Amino acid sequence: MEKFTTLTSTCIPLPIENVDTDQIIPARFLKATTREGFGDNLFADWRYDKAGNPIPSFILNNPTFSGQVLVAGKNFGSGSSREHAAWAIAGYGLKVVVSSFFADIFKGNALNNGVLPVVVSEGFLAELFASMEADPKATVTVNLEAQTIVNNANGKQESFDINSYKKGCMLNGFDDIDFLLSNKDKIEAWEVK
Repeated sequence: MEKFTTLTSTCIPLPIENVDTDQIIPARFLKATTREGFGDNLFADWRYDKAGNPIPSFILNNPTFSGQVLVAGKNFGSGSSREHAAWAIAGYGLKVVVSSFFADIFKGNALNNGVLPVVVSEGFLAELFASMEADPKATVTVNLEAQTIVNNANGKQESFDINSYKKGCMLNGFDDIDFLLSNKDKIEAWEVK
């Protein structure tokens, strides 16, 4: 995984509540066992019509909005526990998803795949959506070390929680195996004891 420290980016607004993993990546795409190509099918049923043509009204097809941060409505990632949802988000190029609530399994899958789920208050989320509506080039700055997110349009910031182990892994660019390998000497010393 890539190291994550601080990211300043424009945002893609998705002000829809209760987005489940089947909406993030429909079940018909789950046959693959590698992560390649999942970004192309992110929100496929909202993004493309039955003939495979882009639906102009869907936000990912709107060239006005871009960036590495998805700002989503409350209860993002509910439904089945498919890790493919996190693969699709990462495959699209998103590094952060901001919401006022995430399903626990999705949150864990996102962290395991280098996507930072940032939980903010409902008020802060509403202000982010308002900032993007007023200026599609509005940015946020996410600082993982400080565990803060700043709405650069108005200067307001909030703190967010993250599991300390996962924080350390993201700061170092480690997945779980990389973390174990980084502690190989300590593990071997313990085994000798």
